[in-house]
Amino acid sequence: MVVGDFAIELDTVVIGAGPGGYVAAIRAAEMGQKVAIIEREYIGGVCLNVGCIPSKALISAGHHYQESLDSKLFGVSAENVKLDFSVTQDWKQNQVVNKLTSGVEMLLKKHKVEILRGEAFFVDEHTLRVIHPDSAQTYSFNNAIVATGSRPIEIKGFKFGGRVLDSTGGLNLEKVPEKFVIIGGGVIGAELGGAYANLGSEVTIIEGTDSILPTYEKDMVKVVLDDFKKKGITVVTSAMAKEAVDNGDSVTVKYEVGGKEESVTADYVMVTVGRRANTDDLGLEQAGVKVGDRGLIEVDKQGRTNVPNIYAIGDIVPGAALAHKASYEAKIAAEAISGKKVAVDYKAMPAVAFTDPELASVGMTIADAKAAGIDAKQSKFPFGGNGRALSLAKTEGFLRLVTTKDDNVIIGAQIAGVGASDIVSELALAIESGMNAEDIALTIHPHPSLGEIVMDASELALGLPIHI
Repeated sequence: MVVGDFAIELDTVVIGAGPGGYVAAIRAAEMGQKVAIIEREYIGGVCLNVGCIPSKALISAGHHYQESLDSKLFGVSAENVKLDFSVTQDWKQNQVVNKLTSGVEMLLKKHKVEILRGEAFFVDEHTLRVIHPDSAQTYSFNNAIVATGSRPIEIKGFKFGGRVLDSTGGLNLEKVPEKFVIIGGGVIGAELGGAYANLGSEVTIIEGTDSILPTYEKDMVKVVLDDFKKKGITVVTSAMAKEAVDNGDSVTVKYEVGGKEESVTADYVMVTVGRRANTDDLGLEQAGVKVGDRGLIEVDKQGRTNVPNIYAIGDIVPGAALAHKASYEAKIAAEAISGKKVAVDYKAMPAVAFTDPELASVGMTIADAKAAGIDAKQSKFPFGGNGRALSLAKTEGFLRLVTTKDDNVIIGAQIAGVGASDIVSELALAIESGMNAEDIALTIHPHPSLGEIVMDASELALGLPIHI
C-alpha cells in the first residue's frame, strides 16, 4: 500500500505489449497467473505497428508492382501499370496492421489479461504507477516482466522532423518519393531501400562501415548488391553523414567519404543507424534494477534481473534485437515465474533480412566454428540448381551448410535466395535437434520445392550430390 493512494494488487504485471510483452502475458496467463499488461501506445508494439509487419507489407507491394512492370519474361505484358500509393498504405494499415493488432488484443482478453493504458513508472521493487493523461493509479505486484522495446537512434545533424525521417516516418509516407536517401545500410535500411526502389524511387544508401548488411557474410551481401545495381540503387560505404539541410521542398544530405565532402538532394532522408533500449523514464533505479551500457539490462538464463522478482526481455537485454528473440525470452520468463525449470538457449537463433533476394542465417558460420575450435567444413549449393527457383525465375544466390568434419553434424547455415526466410526454419530445427546432414538427406522433400535445396546441400556435405 502506498501512503495516500490505494494500491491495486496484481500477480504478474508485464510492461509493454510488443512481441515480447504480449507473448509473456499470454503465456503467464496460461500458466495460471493473474496478469495485467501495461501499454502506453500500441498493442503489438513497434513490430506489428511500425516495424516488422508494415515494412514487409510495403516490400510485398513493391514486388507486385515490379512484377506487373517486368513480366515479359513469362510472356505476360501489361499496359499503363499505375501505383496508387494511398491505396497501398490503406491496405497496409487496415488489412494487415490493424487486423493483427486487433487479433492480439482479442487474444489478451481471451486469456483474461487486464490491459492498462498509460506510462509505467516503478516506485519500488513491488510497486509501480501507471500514468495516463487524465489519471494515475498505483499497483502492487508480485512479479514484473519489462518488455519496453527500443526506439530509433537520432544522430547529430539529422534531427527527426520534416523531411528527416525515422523508420516509422519512412513507412508512413503519403507518396512514393522520387528521390530517397537512407542513412544506414543495416537490415532496416537495406529492406526499405529495396522496397522503395521497387516502388519507383531513386534510392541512395549511405553507410558508415565498409559494407551494407555488415552482420551477414560478404558473399551473401554481394547477391543483394547485385540486385541493388539492377534497381539503380546507389550505395556509398565508409561514409560519414554530416548534416541534413531542409530546402523546403527537398532535403540536401551532406556527407564525407574518402576525406572529401559530398552531398545529395532528395525528397526525404531516412535515418536507420540503430535503435536504443527504452529503459529510461521507467524508474528502474527506484526498483533497484541495474541498467548497464547503452541502457541494456543484464539478466540471467531465465530473464531475471538483479532484483529477483523483476524480469527483462527483448531489445532491452543484450543480444540481437529480433522480435522472435523477444517472444522466445517472453515464454522463458513467464514460465520461470511459474516455477518451471526453463532457461534460454540461443543455439539456433535465426536472423533474416527481407531484401531481394532474402538473406537468412542460423547457427555458426565457418569463421565462428574455427574461432570455437571446431573442425568444420562448408557445403554451398546454388539456387540455380533448384527446379522451383528456376520456374520462379529467381535463381540468384545459394544455401551454405556448415557441418562438423567428423560426423557431419549441422552447426550452421546461411541462405541468400528466394524463400530464405521460410527455408531457414528447417535448418534451425536441425541445429536445435543436433541432426547431421544424413538426417536431412534421408528426409523426403517434395518436388519441385524450394525446400529441396536443403536436401541437396546435405547430400553435397555427405559427398554424394545429385544435382550439382
